[in-house]
Amino acid sequence: MADKRPRCYAVIGAGSWGTALAVQLARRGHAVRLWGREAAAIEAMAEARANARYLPEATFPATLAPTADLGAAVDGADDIVVVVPSHALRACLDALAPLLAPRQRVLWATKGLEPETALLPHEVAAQVLGVERPVGVLSGPSFAGEVGRGLPTAVTIASADAVFAADMAAAFHDGVFRVYTAHDVIGVGVGGAVKNVLAIAVGISDGLGYGANARALLITRGLSEMMRLGVTLGGSRETLIGMAGLGDLLLTCSDDQSRNRRMGLRLAAGDDVPTAEAGIGQVVEGVRVAREVHRMARERGIDMPIAAQAYRVLHEGDAPQAAARRLTERPYRSEVE
Repeated sequence: MADKRPRCYAVIGAGSWGTALAVQLARRGHAVRLWGREAAAIEAMAEARANARYLPEATFPATLAPTADLGAAVDGADDIVVVVPSHALRACLDALAPLLAPRQRVLWATKGLEPETALLPHEVAAQVLGVERPVGVLSGPSFAGEVGRGLPTAVTIASADAVFAADMAAAFHDGVFRVYTAHDVIGVGVGGAVKNVLAIAVGISDGLGYGANARALLITRGLSEMMRLGVTLGGSRETLIGMAGLGDLLLTCSDDQSRNRRMGLRLAAGDDVPTAEAGIGQVVEGVRVAREVHRMARERGIDMPIAAQAYRVLHEGDAPQAAARRLTERPYRSEVE
C-alpha cells in the first residue's frame, strides 16, 4: 500500500506546469522545493508567493519553497519531479545525476522526443541515470492553469516499478486531482509526444475555417496514427485510447489553452513558425517533435499522413492550405486496419 504521509519533493522546473504540480503536491501537505534557474524570478516568486509570470492564479501553500539552488532543492528530498521541455531533459538529468542519493526516485512530466535522437524520455533517463533507479512519467489531459485553480483533473503516472507509481499517485491524488497508475511508459510517452503534433494540425484546420467535421476527422484519424507509432515502438493500444493518449489528444486539440493548437491557428492566419512561437511566448513542443515523429515514421514505414503534413508546414515551409488539400485528396480506404 502506498505511503500517504507527508513527504518532501523537489520539483525541477518552474514554468507553468512545474509550478502547478508543485502547488498540487504542497496542497496535499508535502514539503516542496520548486527549483528554477533564474535567481531573480525565483526571488520574486518567494516574495509574491506565486509564479506571477506563468501561473499567477495559484497562490503558493506555506509548504512550497522556491529555490535557485539545485543542490539544496534535491538534498534530502524523498523523490524528484522533473518538469522541463523535452529538448532540455538530458541536460537537466545530467545536472541532477551527481546530486541524487541512491534512494531517490525520479518522475518526469516531460512530453516529447529528444531532438536529433528521437528518444522517448524514458530512454534518455536510462542513458543518463542508469536502469536501476526507479523512474516514471506523469502525463495526461491537464492544463496547468486549471490545475493551479484547483479544477478537476485526471492524469496517468506510469512506471515499470509499481511501488513507485503507487507512491507518486498517493502523493498527488486528492478529491480534484485524480491519478491513474500504469506500467506502459512507452505508450504514455508516445501519446504525450504525438498529440502535440496533431494539435498543430487541428489548429491549422480550425484556423482555415474547415469546421467541426474536419476537426473530428483529424482527431480520430490522428489517434490511429498515434496508435500505429505507439504499438510499433512497444506501447499498448489500451494506453493510447486512455487518459495519456486519446484523453490528452482531445484536450490539446480542442481548447485554446493549448500552445500547440494556438500555433496551428497562427500558422493558418499567416504567421511563420518563429513569429507564431514568439507570440505564444512559451515553448511549443509540437514544433520540434514534428521533425522527430516524421523521421521515425519514415524510417519504420509507418503511415502517418496528418503528422507528415504538419511537418511539411512547420519545417519545409509548405502553405497550410496546400497541406490540407493533400490530406483531403487522399484516396478512400478501409477504416479498419
